[in-house]
Amino acid sequence: MKRLPENKSVTNDFPNRRIETRRGFLGSMSCGIAGIALTHLIGSGSGTHAADTSLSGRVSFPGRPAKAKRVIHLFQSGGPSQLDLYDPKPQLKNQHGKELPASVRKGQRVTTMTSGQESFPTASSYFDFTRHGQSGGEFSEAIPHIGSIADDICVIRSMHTDAINHDPAITFFQTGFQLAGNPSLGSWLSYGLGTDNEDLPAFIAMVSHRGGQPLYDRLWGSGFLPTRHQGVKFRSQGDPVLYLNNPPGIDSSLRRHMLDQIAGLNRQGFARDQDPEILTRIAQYELAFRMQTSVPDLTDVSGEPESTFRLYGEDARKPGTFAHNCLLARRMTERGVRLVQLFHRGWDHHSGLPKNLRARTAQTDQASSALVLDLKQRGLLDDTLVIWGGEFGRTVYCQGKLTPKVYGRDHHPRCFSVWLAGGGIKPGMIYGKTDDYSYNVAENPVSVHDLHATILHLLGIDHHKLTFKFKGRHFRLTDVEGNVLDRILG
Repeated sequence: MKRLPENKSVTNDFPNRRIETRRGFLGSMSCGIAGIALTHLIGSGSGTHAADTSLSGRVSFPGRPAKAKRVIHLFQSGGPSQLDLYDPKPQLKNQHGKELPASVRKGQRVTTMTSGQESFPTASSYFDFTRHGQSGGEFSEAIPHIGSIADDICVIRSMHTDAINHDPAITFFQTGFQLAGNPSLGSWLSYGLGTDNEDLPAFIAMVSHRGGQPLYDRLWGSGFLPTRHQGVKFRSQGDPVLYLNNPPGIDSSLRRHMLDQIAGLNRQGFARDQDPEILTRIAQYELAFRMQTSVPDLTDVSGEPESTFRLYGEDARKPGTFAHNCLLARRMTERGVRLVQLFHRGWDHHSGLPKNLRARTAQTDQASSALVLDLKQRGLLDDTLVIWGGEFGRTVYCQGKLTPKVYGRDHHPRCFSVWLAGGGIKPGMIYGKTDDYSYNVAENPVSVHDLHATILHLLGIDHHKLTFKFKGRHFRLTDVEGNVLDRILG
């Protein structure tokens, strides 16, 4: 596909006009209509970085070396059961069917789905746990592949969150706030660090498995940040990105001419209004044009060797599967995408948990492990942070029918498990501890804000300093909380 010469690039026409913030504008006062634009921006509520910015859009954090350059988040939507995967409680077999002690529940809130239950019987796990690797970490028989990488990952058993229902909990995990409208983690990273590949988005989202909780585009949205920082969703059917291909009768040269004409109109609009979103529009048109070449090459896995599909499993050949998305995530990471967010639905097991959990782990276990091993063998794991987990955990008490082989579990925000690998994380480690019922955190509690602060720290960012002023307040991903988890850093 024909590319525009460097001296004809639309964005290069404005080397000093990347006016995303008041500070950015004040750095470009040489333009002839600076006074008018300044008046407009003062009244517009545009944001400001709390740290120094360059024309590349990156935020500078002197003296804070980064361990990670990029993130892959394997988000398991619905709330995987920590009791059946990562947090073994073998002593509960003797408590199976017995009432959960009031001293454990401590009057904590429950969802409306179990609030009417007259009894809260303890449900021990159907699955056996075994030790793996030199670290001796215990993992469920339902996830043997993840167990095989025990020495490469750090399992946090003491996560907790504020929300008890899916949408606010997922929103909280993605944005640091339970209410919609705030920037997602990937948008914050795009805003703070920019991109390492101008031909691909800095932030890409993919969704697998049709069942389960609905997932909304705002989960990878930019909120009040400039819209060029929002995530781009890749699809499993048709064009990977909507409207990426030219319409019938439009070839590349005509497309280039159309974009040049549209850019001219946008330049006129920017000269008149000094609206930074116009620059975003110009940049996104140019990115879309470049993606017409870069995306087909990225998503074509036919050239991968057979060893890749043995590692990830045969599902990796099938677009739309979790395994295929994991393979694409590795390919995106190789090409410098800042954050790849994989959402896999179907973990909301209120009933029939053993059977339903087996179905989810059959879709995710091998590919999750393969991604870590693949990154490791390619020398990418050291500077790529991989995260696996959901929005909350599940209760130890049963919801619905209880037998030794059949039970369900309700939502549980008080404790759950996630794991991390690479990117400066200490491998082969279990961090945190829950009580005997996996109902409350007993040691080293970790909040969502703590996890976010640690992710930013590994990327070389002080979470206190990555801010954006909106409606008179300096917002940040971690709100007014968050502590870096120094003990899990390598």
